[in-house]
Amino acid sequence: MLQKIENSKRLDFLLAIIFLQALVYISVIFDVAVVRQGIGFLYLSFVPGYLIVKLLKFRFGTLETLTFSVGFSVAFLMLVGLFLNELGFMAGILQPLSTVPLLVALNMFVLILAVLAYLRSEPPVLFDKVSLSSVKWALPLTLPLVLSVVGAILVNVYNDNRVLLVMILAVSLITAVLMLKNKFSSKIYAFVIFIIGISLLYHSSLISKYLTSFGSDVTFEHFVFKNVQENGYWSPIPLSYWDVGLGRLNSMLSITVLPTIYSNLIGLDSTWIFKLVFPLIFAIVPLSLYQLWKDSYGEKFAFVSVFFFMATATFYTELLGLNRQMIAELFFILLLFVLLDKRMSRFHRFFSFTIFGFGLVVSHYGLAEVFLFFIVSALICVLVYKRRSDNLTIGMVVLFFSIMFTWYIYTSRASVFQSFLDFADYVRNQLSDFFNLESRGETVLRGLGLEPPPTIWNTISRVFAYITEFLIIVGFISFIFERKKFNVGSEHFLLTSEAMGFLAALIVVPGLANTMNMTRFYHVLLFFLAPLCILGSSFLIKLLFKHRKGLATSVLLTFVLIPYFLFQSNFIYEITKCESWSLPLSMYRMNAYRMDGLGYIPELDVVSAYWLSCNIASNDTRIYADIKSINRQLTAYGLMQPNMMLILFNTTKPGQNEFVYLRKLNVEDGLVHSGSIIWNSSDILSTLENISMIYSNGVSEIYKK
Repeated sequence: MLQKIENSKRLDFLLAIIFLQALVYISVIFDVAVVRQGIGFLYLSFVPGYLIVKLLKFRFGTLETLTFSVGFSVAFLMLVGLFLNELGFMAGILQPLSTVPLLVALNMFVLILAVLAYLRSEPPVLFDKVSLSSVKWALPLTLPLVLSVVGAILVNVYNDNRVLLVMILAVSLITAVLMLKNKFSSKIYAFVIFIIGISLLYHSSLISKYLTSFGSDVTFEHFVFKNVQENGYWSPIPLSYWDVGLGRLNSMLSITVLPTIYSNLIGLDSTWIFKLVFPLIFAIVPLSLYQLWKDSYGEKFAFVSVFFFMATATFYTELLGLNRQMIAELFFILLLFVLLDKRMSRFHRFFSFTIFGFGLVVSHYGLAEVFLFFIVSALICVLVYKRRSDNLTIGMVVLFFSIMFTWYIYTSRASVFQSFLDFADYVRNQLSDFFNLESRGETVLRGLGLEPPPTIWNTISRVFAYITEFLIIVGFISFIFERKKFNVGSEHFLLTSEAMGFLAALIVVPGLANTMNMTRFYHVLLFFLAPLCILGSSFLIKLLFKHRKGLATSVLLTFVLIPYFLFQSNFIYEITKCESWSLPLSMYRMNAYRMDGLGYIPELDVVSAYWLSCNIASNDTRIYADIKSINRQLTAYGLMQPNMMLILFNTTKPGQNEFVYLRKLNVEDGLVHSGSIIWNSSDILSTLENISMIYSNGVSEIYKK
């Protein structure tokens, strides 16, 4: 009888997968709005990985099942896309990454996984049953997400930031309540972490309907993505006239094959793949951090640690311009879980390490190099001290290095490997400035308190940041001497110690922090160091109080981290009308130069770039523009090849049938960026002879000789 029930459940599950596939086919073929986007995203981002988890009989709880399912699904999409790309030509498919081949191939592989899962003796169970009481507490906690989306729309349409200000206050209030109270389940902590994470990400990413770089590389990522999508295939060898930077980006499947799959199958414009889909996947990273930390430090401390991680501005600003790093961080944290979890079998650990290792290598070269440094250093320590480790073995390190070396050498003309050598050479050359503090970069100097703050509010902001830094140092001391109190293994201790050493090296070694920006390095190191801030608070409270230590620790963390978040989000700067770096909160009072510095692209600049791309004669045409135009709208939306664009100077003399492109900042504000020099537009135009305006939309102009 029991066997019949289990067989019935397995059959029901298989039929559900088949029905879901039919729904996906119908929604894609007939382009059913909303259904195609919603069902398609959930299907692609969860179902393949969930089938792998169940097929291989991972013994996971709900949270682990969710995060591993997403991780395996994203890796599955890139692997199938790569497989189809390489073998498609053999089957006579000229555009293997177009919609129909992708739809058929992905569904075929998913169906195979579903049939294999059906043949397993264990009936798949998705999640725990959802009770009415769970829905009652979950709905109010979604308020920050609603406020985030509605607030971003109001900013775009009416320049009204009040709803976003309320959203930040709501996040602060919910977090404070969860910090000060103890009667919450792990499900509530996890749910709130996801809601806060996606709310903060969307409140920034949804500003403008065009890409916003936040000082990062999203426009170049969009260029290589569109190159693959329009060609219908991915070439591991970039075009000969691409520079090293584009070569590196082209080798990353996370911004070439992966977004192409999502865009073609769920029917979203390429811009919205980066603004909607990738942040939603990235929101799984804080969940994975909570999953990693809760067994070692407790559920509440893990929640507070994750909030500290998310409160730091890099999470919801700079990372939104680095889509390859967002995807890579998902694999990075899952790899850490694989290395540190004590419950996984050897087979499950090795399989997961291989898949997630591949995912990390083809997602972001810099983060892969950081991960390699950590595991090699940890392995050396294990071997030197003659400790046995089943979680981290020589074979695993050799495997990761082999995947990394092979991929980076044989794709993009080894441009990634060459860039690594260039960075090493840069740091070596900077060693001559060892005693020059400025060689560390202004971000490091600011973090050390060696840069004067411009206002009293900046001073207060830095005080809270310095307190978190101090608590991390105290927490590390506590971690060393009280390690036995925590449920951490030797690998966890080694990786945390290495992270502190890495942070010290970024401060001490000239130029090292500039290889990937100090803010990004610090963000990555918080994967290891964020819990130390909470441990430091607990350690100090133990020295000062004899009773109610838990409450005192919660109060201290609340009075440190909530103001820290309000400053990091620029909420305080907006309320006090001080200089702000937040586009969502303060765009309405920023001048054009400040918005341009944050990577904001005006709509009419996109229109003019698109017009130019549609009306130029050929790829032999030359276009003169300022450096920001070349790096942003002409690359992202004009899709101009690098050899077509030249920097506009005051000595520029366009030849016959050559163009001059002027954007809004050039025309309305009279400023032209030419690398390190900023010219007045009048100085530029006065040197241009016999040139005629052929296009103008009021704020953006195009000239031709």
